[in-house]
Amino acid sequence: MSVQRRGSVGFLGLGVMGREMARNLAAAGFTVRAYDVVPGAIEAMAGTGVTPAACIADAAEGADIVISMLPDTPQVQDVVRGEGGLLANLPRGRLYVDMSTIAPGATRELAAELAKVGVRMLDAPVSGGPVGARDATLTIMVGGDPAGFEQALPFLQGMGTTINHVGASGAGQTVKLCNQLICGINLQAICEAFALGRACGVDLAQMREVLMGGSANSWMLETLGPAMIEGDTSAGFRIDLMVKDLRLVLGEAQQKLVPLPATGLVASQYIDAQAHGEGANGNQALFRVYDRMTGRPTRPDAAAGPA
Repeated sequence: MSVQRRGSVGFLGLGVMGREMARNLAAAGFTVRAYDVVPGAIEAMAGTGVTPAACIADAAEGADIVISMLPDTPQVQDVVRGEGGLLANLPRGRLYVDMSTIAPGATRELAAELAKVGVRMLDAPVSGGPVGARDATLTIMVGGDPAGFEQALPFLQGMGTTINHVGASGAGQTVKLCNQLICGINLQAICEAFALGRACGVDLAQMREVLMGGSANSWMLETLGPAMIEGDTSAGFRIDLMVKDLRLVLGEAQQKLVPLPATGLVASQYIDAQAHGEGANGNQALFRVYDRMTGRPTRPDAAAGPA
């Protein structure tokens, strides 16, 4: 039986998260035209129900909504303001939803520019990582016009299960940065507990099981704990991306004169990991900072540094 088409989406950005989100929108019955600056990323969507687009304007043409999932603030700014970008190619009355994690101030500036040409912009960053993107179970925090949120909701429901309008333009980005602050500090706490337990001769796998039964339990302990213990650094959410997110957190805090001492510390440790070539590794590779500090590698080649 053919899928009932319910609307059209122009999707920009087919990285680890974006490709799964676009695929889920197509599976949910939306017509999806997608573009990425990397030709191979578009070609990899063959057979998913997603139609390749030749450029931003091609993806946006005729779309009810344009969605972007991009690495950082400059890429989103370029998609909106750059040659062939959305400012020049979205007709009045259309909706643009940026699901990247970028600076809240930049989001507000872009939303104001688009509003002048009659286009609503929402910021709708996500939490849940590649698994949530794959399974369409993302948590989506949305800032912007309430009417725009209602317009976007059916599309967002094709990608996530926990979807909340949290305030005006930039509020979604602010909530996401607070989410990343908590995740970073939580992971640092697990690293410190594992480092201490290991130094005292405790079996870390058993300790993790005990901790999961009490108030110290968390998604990070459950999901990334085994990889930390085993020395598995395979990437889900990369160190490079967390460095970027914590940079945005600290930038916002500086503007608002909010001291974040714990965030500053964990950011420096993520940068240490990045400086030792861990940037493409998963978040759990933060534990290797503690390997270096304590001289206790979690795998035989850790002491020698990254390959």
